[in-house]
Amino acid sequence: ARWGSAMGQGPTAGAGLTKSDLVGAFQSLMKDCEAEVRAAASHKVKEFCENLAPDCREAVIMGQILPCIKELVSDANQHVKSALASVIMGLSPILGKENTVEHLLPLFLAQLKDECPEVRLNIISNLDCVNEVIGIRQLSQSLLPAIVELAEDAKWRVRLAIIEYMPLLAGQLGVEFFDEKLNSLCMAWLVDHVYAIREAATSNLRKLVERFGPGWAQGTIVPKVLAMAGDPNYLHRMTTLFCINVLSEVCGPELTAQQLLPTVLRMAGDAVANVRFNVAKSLQRLGPVLDAGTLQAEVKPVLEKLTQDQDVDVKYFAQEALTGQGDMGGYGGYRGYRGNGGQWEQWGGMGEMGGNGAMGGNGGNGVQ
Repeated sequence: ARWGSAMGQGPTAGAGLTKSDLVGAFQSLMKDCEAEVRAAASHKVKEFCENLAPDCREAVIMGQILPCIKELVSDANQHVKSALASVIMGLSPILGKENTVEHLLPLFLAQLKDECPEVRLNIISNLDCVNEVIGIRQLSQSLLPAIVELAEDAKWRVRLAIIEYMPLLAGQLGVEFFDEKLNSLCMAWLVDHVYAIREAATSNLRKLVERFGPGWAQGTIVPKVLAMAGDPNYLHRMTTLFCINVLSEVCGPELTAQQLLPTVLRMAGDAVANVRFNVAKSLQRLGPVLDAGTLQAEVKPVLEKLTQDQDVDVKYFAQEALTGQGDMGGYGGYRGYRGNGGQWEQWGGMGEMGGNGAMGGNGGNGVQ
């Protein structure tokens, strides 16, 4: 019954009734001895506060609701903390900038450092609510150290949430602040052991170039991406190709022809077949950006050589690139094959990928 009461708190009660009759009851539900009741009440905190009468809303929240919220932030039950974290950021627009900075930011910081990954993820996923109220600079000054720490969180979904928030954070902070504080994180994600992180990091680079421009990319990230072409781990070398694919679309034909293309062409001689057939895919992807002379003089000879490769899959993708009929899909479409059986398999997915040792054999022929 108490759980049902907690789940029922909200707009149906009416503003006047909520003020006079339900505040005390809602406090009791937030302090209930049963975790399920506290979790249900926590999930309704924002909705309950929104429906308080405007003339008393701030006073009631600050004097009666916020003390209970502070206790729930450190609740022993992770479901209670997670439920609260999913809605607490929504109190910022209700309470305004001054109250958010003074009273809510310390709670957000505590939740960002919570031992429960779901709590951390819920806070990260709703940072926009606070950004709109206090501004990104104030937000970054208060929470950036914790955000940077979460960028290396053991839970990959937490890292993924940080990556997805990065373009907004970068745009608001500006290029100088970004290069100083966050650039190295974005590059580190490209060699993460989880495929979904590498994929998101590649997409993130494109968004950053769209925001900061090709000139920034040429001096900041392109040299680092191209350096990965010599990485001992073949997965990292393939990530170089995936990055080149997306960068070519936003960096323009001149930078693509002068800096990106030469690296792809050199990688056609890679010892790993998976890398070579992704070279063929990349050359096809770069085709629309390059002029006809470059295609004939530089790209076509390399593709023709790859059609004579000993590996059947390299030959196939090189021929596809030459005829222009291949799959132009994005990062997630690149495939490897298992052993010598030729059985096609998506090597990405959302799970974790091991290092060289986890890939089997010499790390060259596919996923084990």
